[in-house]
Amino acid sequence: MLYRTSAVTAFLAAIWLAAPAAQDLALPMKANSVRFAVIGDQGSASKQQYEIGSQMAVFWKKFKFPFAITVGDNMYGSERPQDYKTKFELPYKGLLDEKVEFYASLGNHDDPNQKQYKPYNMGGKQYYTFKKGNVRFFALDSNYMDPVQVAWLENELKNSGADWKIPYFHHPLYASGMHGSQLDLRGILEPLFIKYSVDVVFTGHEHFYQRIKPQKGIYYFVTGAAGKLRRGDLKPAEFTAYGNDREYSFMLIEVTDKEMYFQCVDRLGKTMDKGTIVRKDAVKQ
Repeated sequence: MLYRTSAVTAFLAAIWLAAPAAQDLALPMKANSVRFAVIGDQGSASKQQYEIGSQMAVFWKKFKFPFAITVGDNMYGSERPQDYKTKFELPYKGLLDEKVEFYASLGNHDDPNQKQYKPYNMGGKQYYTFKKGNVRFFALDSNYMDPVQVAWLENELKNSGADWKIPYFHHPLYASGMHGSQLDLRGILEPLFIKYSVDVVFTGHEHFYQRIKPQKGIYYFVTGAAGKLRRGDLKPAEFTAYGNDREYSFMLIEVTDKEMYFQCVDRLGKTMDKGTIVRKDAVKQ
C-alpha cells in the first residue's frame, strides 16, 4: 500500500505522542563503554514496529547509543523505495535524526540487494566486520553459509585483536520456537566460536525473545520480536534461561573491558530481562 506523506507523518506523530515514558535504564553507563541496540525481524511497517522505534528513541535520550545492529528480516514483502521509507526510515526517524547508525545483517525474507542500501552500512557485502572500541562485530549471512564465508570468518576471528568478538546473524543456533535450533549451522559455526573465544552471539528468525543458558561458554540471544511476534510459540527447553513470546521487544547493550550489560525492553518501555556477562578471558586474568 502506498502511504501519503501527510498520512504517514500524522501516524508517526501519534505513535511518538502515545509512547509512555520508559522505565529506568538498567545499564551502568560507564566511561568509554561501547553502547548499542539490537533489533530483529522488524521490517513489517506495523504499528508495533513504530512503537518499538519510538521506545528506542526514548531510551536513546538516556543511553545515547551511537549505533544499532539488526539480526535480519529487515524487510517483509516488497522492497520498493517507498518500502524502505515505511519499514525503516520512518519507524526509526527519531534515531536517524540523531545520527544513530544501523549495521544490518540479512534474513531469509531479505533481498541481498539490501547490501547496497547505504543506511544499512553493509558496504555492498552480504557479510562483513567492523570494530567499535574494544568490540569486533561480525555480521554474517546465515542464508548462505558456504565454505568461502566460513573461511573468511575464521580468518577474521583469528586476526581480530579485539577483547570482545560478537557475531550476529539471522538463524539461531539455539531456539525453541517454530523453527527451532539450526543444527547444521551450529555444527559449522559453534566450533569456530569456541576456538576463538566468542562470548556472545545475537540472532533472530524466531518471533520472540529468548536468552539461552551458556552453551560451551557462549551466551546466545534470540531477539526477533521488533516487528513481528508469534505469541505462544516459545516451547519449554532445557537450555532456556529466560523467554518471552508475549511482547514485541528490542535490546540495549553496554560493553566495558570485562563486562557486557544487557537490557531487553518491550514496546511499552518495560524491562523484560536484564543481566551481566563477564568476558571469559577476563575471568582467567
